[in-house]
Amino acid sequence: MKLKLISLFIVYCFTGFSQNTEKLKANMQALYEANYLMDFETIAQYSYPDMVVKIGKDTFLQQTEQHYENEQYRLRYQLQNVPIQLGQTKQVNGKSFCVITIRIPKRYFFETKLTTEQAVEKKTWLQEINHTKDVTFEPNRNSFNVKKMSTFVAVFDETTNGEWKFFNFDNPEQWEAFKTMFDEKVKTTLGLNK
Repeated sequence: MKLKLISLFIVYCFTGFSQNTEKLKANMQALYEANYLMDFETIAQYSYPDMVVKIGKDTFLQQTEQHYENEQYRLRYQLQNVPIQLGQTKQVNGKSFCVITIRIPKRYFFETKLTTEQAVEKKTWLQEINHTKDVTFEPNRNSFNVKKMSTFVAVFDETTNGEWKFFNFDNPEQWEAFKTMFDEKVKTTLGLNK
């Protein structure tokens, strides 16, 4: 009888963990696709709710749109599906966190034709903001191909209504919001002290 109860507990724990991991993957894939399609409302829906409230939903939507389209360039994800690497789920202060990394190929299309000097400047700038050396200028398309590892953090807590919600650290505003919303213990545990 004792062995049967232990077996049931193990199956229950594994099933719950497996479902939770599958839900995390599904939500992350939906968020990635929303970024690929530039569906800003869906991006807001999958983002950490307290962050969206803190920034203000209208401001959040404007900042997200500016991240993808502004007077200087248009940013696009190049692939609709990419492998998503989930880190280990960690519990800190009663909340669940998971660091997710994705190698995302992006393309920045510049609105004005770049001179050789401007292209060199933009390449350096793109390397800095994307934290990668893998930036290639394509003069015929007046664009840069950027390959980088992007970091997202998933959070599951009392504010997320039983769903995983996300921070996208490619957006400086979201990284800043994360730093102000969670303490050093969270950042240290997740290896995010940068």
